[in-house]
Amino acid sequence: MNLVQAFLNRARNHPQLPALSDSHQTLSYGELAQRSHALAAGLRQRCLLKRSDRVVMCMENRVAFFETLFACWIAGLCPVPVNAKLHPKEVRHIALDSQASALICSDGLFNGLQLALADLPSALPLISVDTGSYMDLLSHHAMEVAPMQANDIAWIFYTSGTTGVPKGAMLSHLNLMNMCLQYGADIDCVQAGDTFLHVAPLSHGSGLYSLPHLFNGGHQVIETTFNPDLVFQALQRYQRVSFFAAPTMLTRMLRASKGIANPAGNLHTITYGGGPMYVSDLLQSLDLFGPRMVQIYGQGESPMTITALSRLDHQGQQDAAHLARLASCGTSRTGVDVRVVDDEGRDRPLGEPGEVVTRSATRMLGYWNNPTATAAAVRDDWLWTGDIGSIDELGYLTLKDRSKDLIIRGGSNIYPREIEEVLLHHPAVAEVSVIGMAHADLGEEPVAFVVLREGMRVTPQELDQLCLDNLARFKRPRDYFFPPDLPKNNYGKILKTALRQQLKQDKA
Repeated sequence: MNLVQAFLNRARNHPQLPALSDSHQTLSYGELAQRSHALAAGLRQRCLLKRSDRVVMCMENRVAFFETLFACWIAGLCPVPVNAKLHPKEVRHIALDSQASALICSDGLFNGLQLALADLPSALPLISVDTGSYMDLLSHHAMEVAPMQANDIAWIFYTSGTTGVPKGAMLSHLNLMNMCLQYGADIDCVQAGDTFLHVAPLSHGSGLYSLPHLFNGGHQVIETTFNPDLVFQALQRYQRVSFFAAPTMLTRMLRASKGIANPAGNLHTITYGGGPMYVSDLLQSLDLFGPRMVQIYGQGESPMTITALSRLDHQGQQDAAHLARLASCGTSRTGVDVRVVDDEGRDRPLGEPGEVVTRSATRMLGYWNNPTATAAAVRDDWLWTGDIGSIDELGYLTLKDRSKDLIIRGGSNIYPREIEEVLLHHPAVAEVSVIGMAHADLGEEPVAFVVLREGMRVTPQELDQLCLDNLARFKRPRDYFFPPDLPKNNYGKILKTALRQQLKQDKA
């Protein structure tokens, strides 16, 4: 099976449908298929690439991303999409680790990448999509679709590397096809003409979730960066608009929505994930957008597909049971098994925390060229996620934290997220992150980094009282810091590793 055939079938059935639009052009399904076929032939013949060769894709959100992605699949190549905001040295690491045979980028990134790759013993072909060389590749005669096996690698997804060197999760054609089928089962049944707005990096969740839309006749509207105003404009302009967003993007939209009449416009679905969505922010988002939200919990190792909190789950009376459900990340996806286990892999009792493990046809094949990491992550067919959570009697999974973020104070476990949820109830608090600080006697103590809303103030004593009113005394932060913002990676996740380093330097 070759994943790209689902798109090519749609292009053959309805070549006139709009497939991709950015600020420069719109391509129909027929045009995108023709260009992808030609580019595939160019990559194989002009660049002398062979079946299963890896091709690093490093470019901002644009039409060429999809041309290159589909061309790789048609040619039997393995795309390695990476975030355009990575440092050239980080891209170099990925190119070397994946043993890439070519790197395709945009003109704005070309010089930096060329410099980063200059000292390689053998030149790695570097192609800019904004040059004549790329146009030459598009001038080739179309090639036939390469036959692929279900477990051939279709996408190497490099982890964000917040805790160390990024690892390449190998996703097969079968993995991604199942991801698409599960999207239709649990999130949306895409109709021809539906709009999917891309304001998050195509190299990540937004790009993955483009596939069920392109396989079913959806129109991809591509923005280079996230801007709340652009999203609100798109919600007025296009029909049945869906988009993928990190929680931090939604909080920015909440702040930017004031004064906008009917801000939801033609919104169909917001799929959010990639980090914790705090209940206070979620309630505001539901007030703004209505019950058109779906939370997904997944990882690059199980692409976008472990659990989901459905539209129906978001509806309720905001009583204690409903708020508890909103604090969860939903129930297991169609065809996905989810458990919470102890260190030995034994199931934990309902409501008791443990590590989340999952098993499904979307689980990665393993990490590229890293059998040690694969053996640690995949045991007896189960993916050990590194996330700490608990499952209630109704089957809802609530994440506590990453296992590495757990704070152990005097032998007692403290989950930073529960403290963060409480602190966010204060009207002056815009963002917060809690980490552990070393303590000579107790091992660790929680401390909080708090970003305040513009023009507002709060004292540590007020935050202390808020915690004491809602949490056990030993869980309250022992210190508060008030930075202007929190460090985040290219996907909007707060970098607790950077906060730990900052704390270490401040205490030195």
